[in-house]
Amino acid sequence: MATYDLEEQEQLDELKTWWKMHGNSVTAVVMAAAIGVVGWQGWNWWQRNQAAQASALYGGVQVATVKQDAKRTRELTGELIKKYSDTAYAGLAALLSAKALADGGDVKSAQAQLAWAADNAKDEGVRDLARLRLAGLLLDEKAYDEALKQLSAEPAASLAPRFDEVRGDIFAAQQKETEAKAAYESAMAELDVLLKQGGGEARAHAAYRQLLQVKLDTLGAGK
Repeated sequence: MATYDLEEQEQLDELKTWWKMHGNSVTAVVMAAAIGVVGWQGWNWWQRNQAAQASALYGGVQVATVKQDAKRTRELTGELIKKYSDTAYAGLAALLSAKALADGGDVKSAQAQLAWAADNAKDEGVRDLARLRLAGLLLDEKAYDEALKQLSAEPAASLAPRFDEVRGDIFAAQQKETEAKAAYESAMAELDVLLKQGGGEARAHAAYRQLLQVKLDTLGAGK
């Protein structure tokens, strides 16, 4: 028993010595870990809170859009972008707001909303769609060079045909038939890839291909 007590005392002495040497470091690590856990939980709570408030504002934007209240749509979108620009809702709201403004005749404000979404939306697909719609508005204003700039970035595969179609529309408006033909044919080739993939949108893709063929025929280049 005495031997056991002696060994136990030796182990205790070793532990005390080790703690004197490393205790502060251990305490610091434990505290840092605890703070990290609390900080992570706080960050997650803040993120959820931000998303919830942004979602509520986006719901207001949707309602205002349905009511065709362009002024209210723009106001709520502005608030959403100002307070919650880091959320996905900001980009989506900018798209809705731009459509409402364009439909209401305020093309310049619509362009501003789309330009913001093209540069700042969190979702890549939303950025692509914003560039595409902005190019369409610029085409309507015959700002051809600016419209083409919006289409210079490589979009997602699902939007590639639309990018080339609008590019073709721009060239056609400039009476650049060779460039327009190449753009439409590129759009059809990209669409054919999507058609081969099948899926629920196959019928819509087939109808869209017919539209592209009409545009080619209008150029006198149909086959």
